[in-house]
Order: sequence, then structure tokens, then C-alpha cells
Amino acid sequence: MTRPSHSPGRAPDDATAAAKATSTSAEDRAPVIVSSPGSFARSVLDERHPALIERVRRATPYPPEQQRALDSLLEEITKGVIERLDDSEPGAERWRDEPYYGQRWADVPFLWAESFFYRKLLAALGHFTPGPWQGIDPFAPFKNAELTSSKVDEELSALDRLPELPAEEQDRTLLLSSLWGNRADLGFQLSAGAGGLGERVTGLVVDDSPALLATLEAGEPGQVCLVADNAGPELLPDLVLADHLLTTRRAATVVLHLKPYPYYVSDATTTDTLACLDRMTGAAGHAAEVGERLRQAVGGGRLILRTHPFSCAPHPYERMPADLREDFASATLTVMKGDLNYRRLVGDRHWPATTPFAEATAYFPGPVAALRTLKSDVVTGLAPRTLEELDAGEEAWRTSGTHALIQFGAR
Repeated sequence: MTRPSHSPGRAPDDATAAAKATSTSAEDRAPVIVSSPGSFARSVLDERHPALIERVRRATPYPPEQQRALDSLLEEITKGVIERLDDSEPGAERWRDEPYYGQRWADVPFLWAESFFYRKLLAALGHFTPGPWQGIDPFAPFKNAELTSSKVDEELSALDRLPELPAEEQDRTLLLSSLWGNRADLGFQLSAGAGGLGERVTGLVVDDSPALLATLEAGEPGQVCLVADNAGPELLPDLVLADHLLTTRRAATVVLHLKPYPYYVSDATTTDTLACLDRMTGAAGHAAEVGERLRQAVGGGRLILRTHPFSCAPHPYERMPADLREDFASATLTVMKGDLNYRRLVGDRHWPATTPFAEATAYFPGPVAALRTLKSDVVTGLAPRTLEELDAGEEAWRTSGTHALIQFGAR
């Protein structure tokens, strides 16, 4: 069941004051990332976003009105300045007080610019406007192609070996599968016997999985919040991990936080989650058993699908509203999946890479873990020796997706 959407509220005064203090301290040490010339962020604005507009245009036969709106958006992001959403656009009031209108896209915080681009893309396509195109996911053709691929058949069939693994190896297999998503082939084939584990772990630059598991095993099973990232082949191992937490009694309930509507290009929604459940139950062997258990868990209230407007906000989690803060505070553990959630969790800033993860997330209302493949500049929690080795090696280790981390922090 999905919690009804509601407008973000204000955090309590003490939480607001703490967030402001944290933000001031962070500003001194770690400036906000903007799209400076030659940066990864600039390449996203100059290359990735224009290419995505054309990819969306080719994937779906949008009518002339939407085609013209896409042309206007392309003109704006490549040659113009940031323009407000039209007042007639549903939900425009949520963006009315943002301070960046009239500025160049490259000159404002990258997290905000990237988020507003996707919001304007949905507006151009009439996603929120009553009519025949309302609610149509512009990224569905890409998601569906990935989910129906033969590679996913191989992934799901590899799950048949999972029950044969020792309990500790099952834990590690499923954590690593959820971490890497569809970055590498055969994501569930992670045991030494199946091959591939050594190759995948070499890119793991931080591994706090023992502390993560110890938190889940301390005391009675409670609620685990799993904040999803991408749909399709990357959501499948997240769902299998949720099933594992439930069946091993590490969690009494798992709350899967999803996007209330399509956001970044592959972000998981409720529709995507149901498609993944269908994909698993339509498979054979252990995958079908997991899919059926998950369907029953949804029906029985042990796997809760939840959305919140702040999931699509252009701000870090330190600005989360009070009701979302309370949700995370009630959890035994919150697991943040993926690169965007990581940027929002620690703040999209030029942190010194050795800044402790627990320090960057000190505002968070409960124990929090990050499972993240590195695909952007921000990173925290690296050991000095690890940072030296990375900087001496591959130049683009922060953004290439070849390195990953499992980080844990508790108040």
C-alpha cells in the first residue's frame, strides 16, 4: 500500500537549527558542487541532458505540442537561462520560491539543476496535465527493455544457487548484488564457486557490512527502510534483499521508499516495483518463490510500498520534512540505495574524501547505511591510504561506476 502523497512539512525547530548549523559548517569545509567547466557535472548538463531529450523523443511518438515543448527545453538548457515552470503547470507552486531563476544552468548547485531539468522534462511532456498523456512514464521504454532482456533471465536463474550457500555467504551475496545492481553481468552469481566475486569486490573501497548486519541482528526484528534507486534489473536485487531480511527475521517489516512519479531517468516507482514482482513470479525456480513471497508480504503489510513528495525534491536529506524524519527515526536501519540518494544523504558537496561518513550524516535521525556505486564526484569516508591509491590510479574513479562502497553510520 502506498501512503497518500502530502505536501512536505516543516521540521521541528531543534532539527531545523541543527540542520542549519551542520549546513554552515559544511559550507566552510565543502563547497556545493556546481557545473564548472571541465567537471563531471558540466558534462551532464552539456551532453547527457540534451542527449536524453532526443532519446525520449525517439522512444515515444509524442504529438506536435510535446515535440515543440521538447524543442523549447533543449533551447533553454543549451543556450538560455533557467526559466520558471508555467503557473498553469500542476505543482508549479512547489518550485515558486526557488532562488535560481534567471541564472545560467551551469552556475547553480548541480543537484538542483539536475532535478529541475527532470521536472521541466515531465512538464514538457504533459505528465501532470489532465489529458491523454497524463501519467505516462517517458522512461518506460528503456525500463521495459532492460527488464525483459535475456540477461535478466540469467540473473534470475542464478538465484537457484542461493539456498545452497552458507548463511553468511547469502548475506554478502545479496548485499553485493543490491550494491552493484546491473553494473556487472550476472549480479546474483557472487559466490566464489559461481565466479565473479573477486572481480566485483576489488572495486569496493569501503565495506561497513559487518556493522550494518550487526545492527540488524541486535534486539528484536524491527522496521527497515530501504530507499530505492533505479528500476528494472537494479530493483530486482533490492527486492530479493528485502525478502532475505524478512525471511531471516532481520526485519519485521521492510518499507520500500519509491518515487511518487518518474524522476531521474531510471528511478523506481510503484509501477516499476509491480513489474519486477511479475517478472520474478513469471520466472522459474527460486526466483518465482521469492516473487510470490514478496507479493504475499505486500498483501500482508510486511513489505510496505511508500512514496513521499520529498523523494523528488532538489534538496539534501538534511532538509527533509518532519513526517519523513519520523519515518526514518522509527527504523532499526535505513538503507539508501544508489548515487543520487548518496548525494542527497551526505550533501552534494566537494567534501574532503576522508571526511567520516558518520560526520556527514550526523543529522540523520537513526542508523543509516549507503549502498552506492560511485557515479559522481562526491564521496566521504575513505581511508587516507585508499584515497592515495585511487588518486594515483584511474583518473575518473569517482564517476566511472567501477568503484563502490557500503557505508554505515549511527547516531
